[in-house]
Amino acid sequence: MKITGIRTRVVEWRGPTVPPQPHFCTSPLDLLDLKIDAMGPFRFHSWLIVEVETDSGHVGIGNAALAPRVTKQIIDVYLKPVLLGQNPFDVEYLWQYLYRQTMAFGRKGIGMVAISAVDIALWDAAAKAAGQPVFRLLGGKTKQKIPVYASRLYSQKLEDLAAEARQYKEEGYRAMKLRFGWGPVDGAAGMERNLELVRTVREVIGEEIDLMADAYMGWTLDYARRMILRLEPFHLRWIEEPVIPDDLGGYAALKAMNRVPIAGGEHEFTLYGFRQMIDAGAVDYIQFDTNRVGGLTQARKVAALAEAYEIPVIPHAGQMHNFHVVMASLNSPMAEFFPPVSVEIGNELFWYIFKGEPLPRGGAIELDEHQPGLGLTIDEEGLRRFAIIE
Repeated sequence: MKITGIRTRVVEWRGPTVPPQPHFCTSPLDLLDLKIDAMGPFRFHSWLIVEVETDSGHVGIGNAALAPRVTKQIIDVYLKPVLLGQNPFDVEYLWQYLYRQTMAFGRKGIGMVAISAVDIALWDAAAKAAGQPVFRLLGGKTKQKIPVYASRLYSQKLEDLAAEARQYKEEGYRAMKLRFGWGPVDGAAGMERNLELVRTVREVIGEEIDLMADAYMGWTLDYARRMILRLEPFHLRWIEEPVIPDDLGGYAALKAMNRVPIAGGEHEFTLYGFRQMIDAGAVDYIQFDTNRVGGLTQARKVAALAEAYEIPVIPHAGQMHNFHVVMASLNSPMAEFFPPVSVEIGNELFWYIFKGEPLPRGGAIELDEHQPGLGLTIDEEGLRRFAIIE
């Protein structure tokens, strides 16, 4: 089987969006005390679809959500010429070729995102040709169902937050995550607002449902230390990305407090980066995203590395490429799940682009054992709501 074509499409949402409320979620820009929406640059209303075409008629589907226009250029100019004529089953060789060819300017960030999108498509094509779901090629089934946590609780009016948390509890979720809305520039008063968010959700869901909270890189080490002491009584399963991802010393200092577990890795891109993170004693949970960390070829390596240190892997974001990794790993106890809602941050866009994403029942999802590949198709009719750049 040979690769005969690589098709890339950037799809930009043209439908209605829901404007976020003030203090919707912290972000790295909060520290600058800007007079603009600091979360704005981290919202995205476009996506990249990658299709790897083969001479056997099987087409693999990959995707990327970070900087789609630039990522498309990297694939079209640098990756496509390498891939044409190659065997899509040679995923390790092709991954190393792409990684080493783009090393001078890639390594992390957008260069790795481009490789990730292509690599996911290669695995999808190979699994379709093999007549097996991707998780079988990754090692097989380790659980009957995948428990998922509802990842949708953003900072909002407390009565609305309580109602949303209650809805997820009634739907059977055994875990959920909220976002903090205030950071260092908001001082002690902002700390109180953050505590109100956590207290509100905990009072609704009780102690038998796990609760996690995400600072999305918006705190400093000093602020995070102070917040952790005040958050300890709420028994959070973890605090996510409390400081910027390059501050491994800050992560390690917070983990060493041993008050609330620390999670991170959403913005780490390489196997070597995760080794450094583990060596630093930086995290209790690893949260790579398969369409950022180098695709399935690298995700399985990071997952194996984490397992050797008994650090659970719970990938960032939902989507099939992450679900298949979780299904094939005993060290991945659950997965994140973005409920299908109106377009807001941009995490919701994949619901409007692809068909086949599973919906949870009783807080868990199932993967079809008889569906080869990732189990996704492109919703070409749904793409009419997007502007398309080829």
